[in-house]
Amino acid sequence: MSNLFSQKLRLIVGVAALSVISLATLNLYTQSKTKQLTQQHQTPQNLSLTQQENSVPPQSQISLTSNQTAPVSTFQNYSISQPKSNDAISKQAAFSSEKYSISASTPYPVIDEWKKYKYSVNGSQILNQIKLPTTKVNFNQTDLLTVLVNTRKYYQDHASADPDILRPGLLTTKGVTVQDILKTLDFMITTLREDISNKRTTRLQNPSFINTHFRVIKWSAYNPKARSQKQLRITKYAVFTHTGSRKKTSTYNTPIYSLKQNNNNKFYTKYTKQDVLSGIYEPGGKEFGKVEPLAYLTRTGLEEALMQGTVLVNFTDGSKAFFNVDKNNGMSYVRGLKATAQKRYWYFKKVDAIKGYGYKIDAKISIKPGVTFAGDVLNIGLGRVVIIEHTKGGRKHLQMGVIADTGGAFLPNLYQLDFLAGIFRNQKDFGQNIRQLPEYATAYFLVKK
Repeated sequence: MSNLFSQKLRLIVGVAALSVISLATLNLYTQSKTKQLTQQHQTPQNLSLTQQENSVPPQSQISLTSNQTAPVSTFQNYSISQPKSNDAISKQAAFSSEKYSISASTPYPVIDEWKKYKYSVNGSQILNQIKLPTTKVNFNQTDLLTVLVNTRKYYQDHASADPDILRPGLLTTKGVTVQDILKTLDFMITTLREDISNKRTTRLQNPSFINTHFRVIKWSAYNPKARSQKQLRITKYAVFTHTGSRKKTSTYNTPIYSLKQNNNNKFYTKYTKQDVLSGIYEPGGKEFGKVEPLAYLTRTGLEEALMQGTVLVNFTDGSKAFFNVDKNNGMSYVRGLKATAQKRYWYFKKVDAIKGYGYKIDAKISIKPGVTFAGDVLNIGLGRVVIIEHTKGGRKHLQMGVIADTGGAFLPNLYQLDFLAGIFRNQKDFGQNIRQLPEYATAYFLVKK
């Protein structure tokens, strides 16, 4: 009996010991696995900002300074009350802001159009929160509303396809997120709609109203090649009208081409502008039939169309049409090189108005002269509202506009904006118009509080 009891006791103790060992082993495994998963989850968040940016695949279809205007009625087609779209954008914007978030003391890594690191800049050296001067702000109310609405709608419709616009950019060093930019656009749209419907001068022209409702952040130029430059350089661009022919003639012998649809082999990236103008797409050329001639201009007409991004062609048959840059050959614009020597070549597409920024031709923002700036969308950001200040005749002038366009000269560029001046017949008319505009100006960002 005693032996039987002893055997049972040993069996019970043995089973208990095995259970304790199994539980301990399982606990150790669970802790190890949890730690491993935690480390794996944290790794992407601990990457440096530069590493994250350089991991983004390059995008070659970034617009040259390009333009286009939508009818005034365009803004009536957009309603701010679209919770599903706005919620989705807010989530994307929040994720993007977290991904690119850096502190004010951390240098901001500037990237080029291929998403490659170029240099770093301390945001606190070029961004400073102040009060706007007490001078009335100038702009056309309806035109500004149109550009604000079209830019906001671009975020709503294309944020998923164009993640570049979700980069908070340099303003992140001041704690500004993409959500803040959307909030700024929404508030301005609401304010302008109310003021226009009540047939009154908009409150957005009142500096006291702006100082009450917006953070005003002064933007000092940062030019690595001219460190003494403090004000922004304000260049001007336009849409020029040119006479052209639908067929090649002795006078109109320089083509603008369109890529045919469903042509995805990118053969066109092999050819420079000089190759194209040598006649490779013309009858007898080795690539004849692969593109469509849209118009034949003079060489001057072509270069102005390439530089400005949009051309209004008055055809010899009495018709007219806008053409806007669509895709380029993937070759970089070289700053300082004369236009005729540039290797970059743009293919065009017919459009209904002046077009600004967009990741593809059918998505580009319709813009208006007088309230649109082209700038560095990757490092400054799309939809940033800017006021420029300059002195004329001893008096201060303030002009408001939206960064709704970009171009090869702005990738990267933290010291310049390009102001869309209008549509002109020639360089002489353009020159006379822009004489009243500043070459350099003090610039301010507006961000809704």
